[in-house]
Amino acid sequence: MIRSIKSIFLVGLLIIISGCNKELATPEKPKVDESLPMVESSSIKTIPDVTSIAIEWKKVDAIDGLGYYIIRADMQRDGKFKRVGTVQNKYATHYLDTELEANSKYAYKISLFTSKGFESRASNSIDVSTLPNIQSVSLIQTISDMPQQIKVLWRPHTNPRIAKYIIERTSPTEPKWKEVAEVKQRYSVEYIDTKLGNNKTFMYRIKSVTFDGIVSDPSDISSATTKPLPRQISELEATTILPKKIQLSWGKSVTQDVVSYNIYRASSATGSYSKLGNALLEHNRFDDVISEDGKIYFYKITTVDKDKLESNIEEVKPVMGSTLEKPKMPKVTLAQIQGNKMILNWDAGDDRATSYNIYKIANEGWSSKEKLIPNVTELRFEDPDVVRGIEYSYSIQAVDKHGLVSVKTEEVTSKLPKIANKEQQD
Repeated sequence: MIRSIKSIFLVGLLIIISGCNKELATPEKPKVDESLPMVESSSIKTIPDVTSIAIEWKKVDAIDGLGYYIIRADMQRDGKFKRVGTVQNKYATHYLDTELEANSKYAYKISLFTSKGFESRASNSIDVSTLPNIQSVSLIQTISDMPQQIKVLWRPHTNPRIAKYIIERTSPTEPKWKEVAEVKQRYSVEYIDTKLGNNKTFMYRIKSVTFDGIVSDPSDISSATTKPLPRQISELEATTILPKKIQLSWGKSVTQDVVSYNIYRASSATGSYSKLGNALLEHNRFDDVISEDGKIYFYKITTVDKDKLESNIEEVKPVMGSTLEKPKMPKVTLAQIQGNKMILNWDAGDDRATSYNIYKIANEGWSSKEKLIPNVTELRFEDPDVVRGIEYSYSIQAVDKHGLVSVKTEEVTSKLPKIANKEQQD
């Protein structure tokens, strides 16, 4: 209540003397007129605040009087008196000295000056001390484990003069405090600091500011740490034996609030990884369906938590997977006409082969006709369906249990010659 009354008084003083504080040219050496009346030191009254001191005195009656010089000494520094203000109206008897240090001792003298450039002897000095600085908020709290942000809370200041709060921040790697925000209104007691990175520690303190610009001492310090990225998965495996797809499987992350996994793929271990898909927490398997046989890809999987933080993909070791290769091509060991049949023998070439496709092409003149003979399970094929005088070409293709087919063998060609008639024989 006392400070409130003082504050009101100081505001009144400011209004009264708002036109009285302009500086006059200060002579290098004061020209003292001993005959001029002095300001009575006993009439000088002061009201200190934290960073200002209000001064009043009894008016001096002098015909040539023009105004007053305010002379101050900082007793905690050099103690030397120097002019700090000028009151340009001899009828004004108030002055507000501002921008002082809190809880500091000063001494004041006042002299009268005339329109002819003379001044009286200064009054005896009056000692006065500014008030101790106001304290900041009594409680500050910070909230950790938030995604790339920290929440700062504090108890409202009890002083009704408080207009706003200054939030300052530092970190273990920063040598200085930095102002990061201003929060207006005394009862606004929350600030969320954002874009701080992952698993970063910061320290916070608060300064309270009055309506007239007095800044309190800093509050206690409170520290907090942003949420770390979720932990990686374990035991990622990729198949190499499945047709037309690569199946990924992995162990779950130990981070409790992981909700999904992101799957990334690249053509090489050190290549550029692009996002392939997403798997929910309860699914620790993903099928990459691929149209090519024997196609190789490299995979990385990251974890995503409930706050959409994603684990660092650069820290993930890639795993290679591939689709099942085509079965190897058979090797033809015999291709000849025996009697009226075309006989083909071959080696399997691949243990995966369960059957074979025979491609038969009939070449007659300028035309040709291809026929597929599927599901041959033996390593020998006899074709009785041949006509003398027509050239036939054959190739063989292995088929495995998944329906994957090998490359065709090179074509083997044979022709059953025509039988000569009697006229030709004669």
